[in-house]
Amino acid sequence: MSRSEGRPAASDQHRAPDDATADGSARDAVDPRMSAESQGLAYHAKEPGEAVRPEDPLPPEQAPPTPIGEYAVLGDRRTAALVSRTGSIDWMCLPGFDSPASFAALLGTPDNGRWLLTVPDATEVTRRYLGDSFVLETTYVSPTGRAVVVECMPMADDRADLVRRVEVRDGTVTFEHEWIVRFGYGAIKPWVSRTKDPDGNPAIRAIAGPDSLLLRGDRLPRASDGAHRDRFTLSAGEALELVVTWTPSWAPVPPRLGIVQRIERTRLDWEKWAKHRKHRGSHAEAVDRSLLVLRLLTDEETGGIVAAATTSLPEDMGGERNWDYRYCWLRDAALTLEALLEYGYREEANEWRQWLLRAVAGSPADLQIMYGVDGRRDLPERELTHLPGYGGSRPVRIGNGAVDQVQHDVLGEVMCALALARSVGLKDRAPGWALQRALVDDLAEHWREPDRGIWEVRGELQHFTHSKVMAWAALDRAVHAVEDHGLEGPLERWRAERDAIREDVLAHGYDAERNTFVQTYGATNTDASLLQMVQVGFLPADDPRFVGTVRAIREELEVADGLVHRYHTQATDDGLAGGEHPFLACSFWLADALARMGDTDESGRLLDRLIGLSNDLGLLAEEYDVDRGQMMGNVPQALSHLALVRAVFSHDQAVQRRDGGDGTAEDARDTRAVHR
Repeated sequence: MSRSEGRPAASDQHRAPDDATADGSARDAVDPRMSAESQGLAYHAKEPGEAVRPEDPLPPEQAPPTPIGEYAVLGDRRTAALVSRTGSIDWMCLPGFDSPASFAALLGTPDNGRWLLTVPDATEVTRRYLGDSFVLETTYVSPTGRAVVVECMPMADDRADLVRRVEVRDGTVTFEHEWIVRFGYGAIKPWVSRTKDPDGNPAIRAIAGPDSLLLRGDRLPRASDGAHRDRFTLSAGEALELVVTWTPSWAPVPPRLGIVQRIERTRLDWEKWAKHRKHRGSHAEAVDRSLLVLRLLTDEETGGIVAAATTSLPEDMGGERNWDYRYCWLRDAALTLEALLEYGYREEANEWRQWLLRAVAGSPADLQIMYGVDGRRDLPERELTHLPGYGGSRPVRIGNGAVDQVQHDVLGEVMCALALARSVGLKDRAPGWALQRALVDDLAEHWREPDRGIWEVRGELQHFTHSKVMAWAALDRAVHAVEDHGLEGPLERWRAERDAIREDVLAHGYDAERNTFVQTYGATNTDASLLQMVQVGFLPADDPRFVGTVRAIREELEVADGLVHRYHTQATDDGLAGGEHPFLACSFWLADALARMGDTDESGRLLDRLIGLSNDLGLLAEEYDVDRGQMMGNVPQALSHLALVRAVFSHDQAVQRRDGGDGTAEDARDTRAVHR
């Protein structure tokens, strides 16, 4: 920490009382002025560099929510937090990704918990990640000065901390500080008291049940009406540090650690990982950030890869399509593994394979489509009725009822990922291959049965064409594991089942009159998931049937230039009301397919268009609302980011083939040669 010479320490100017006081005690005076956000003023999305000005005041329950694209993500590979462009941490689950949120304003109001540190009279707000890291630097320009806030979740110190450091660079700047802790997803008001840490430094501690949050820093806010608030001014050269630490409520208060050093070490740790990327092609900045997001969503301890950091951000504003994505889908994790392998990250493959073996160990009949970060199976879905939802989108859900669904495509993605790992030299151990054999044998018995499909429909079971194609891929990868790598298995039986699936798909999942594959057997509508047919090698990219399918998908599901719906909700019995917006992963799959078909001009144009939808920090959510011009759904979304990097990989290989190269990136094997 640095301060101007001769100026008292901020913590000495407003020292916390030594006696404990409950949160909300009238004993502590506070500046009655509050930030615009805490008054429920409506903010509108701004481009970097534009003034950030509140509009007319609205009650918090009526204020339009902060646009999803306005959020940055911080994380330590155990959990993540979302911070708005104006400095409000509105979502943070501690200590893990799927733990209950301590700050849940994202799905409610400030009274559901948030940590705000902002410059209320800022005329300009810009932000960036420092290098290839998740250390966030936000610069505020006010009429009287300029200040920088640097914040992150430090890594590799076995603590759950979020640190924020303020420094004024020019003039004087006034800050607004508000700390509202609500455990249990915003439902539980904790007992909050003044205390001291082991070194005698003042602190504020919030406790309820098993959870404890400790706020320490150079200046602490005062209790006021169920919150802690402060307003202070710093001059050029002055700095202030704040840190929030989670501990179990029964654990002693841990010592305070240095902030500047931890910020720098965290930045270096992220950048060290990013440098392991083996090759660089087009759209390098977007690919680098997407790979970092995938790493952020990979739990450091278990190796599980969560689908997103949030729950219940809606697919359609005000609708019911709101899901908890803080779990490990085998499909998404397998596709993430493939994306990482294509860019040279082999260690991550081993981490995930070990997680997979632990999670799915047991009877093949008990295979689930998703698991908890630690591999647990019980993820009951329930609704949080105390939260109004993002933009009034209810219900707010935790857990996920799709955990019990049958989805025959899942093993296909898993086997493709494991085959890719095998092709780059990562050998199977006996227990791992034995598990794969058992799973493939079970699928061979059941692929003829209907399922819920990749989109987890909650309507009737159906024969989804994509599910059959991915079942074919699972058998195909098992066959080649025996043929090409000498592993043991019932080769002739697997070949026969693989061929039977192919014949079944061509007979029932293809509409010869329209020259397109269809969503379900006997249907007339198509589905964007069918773009994956060429990714797994079910058909070559130049096959007229696949070319016709791409054409049909663009005609039926492309609603804006390059933006593609998953399927028509009106034509699909998914068991839900309302609609949704174009799905970003499917849109990248379209660019990927066009690249494989050799149309590099169109794939490059679509990639430019789609990557341009990322926010100013390179983050993507699940969907994109064309009418509002903003992202929708949970964020950051692993599936969107992995689809981006794989589409760029396909585009770069296609460009090299077009230009007379061998289609492989420098120092990288053509890992897709296994997709036959």
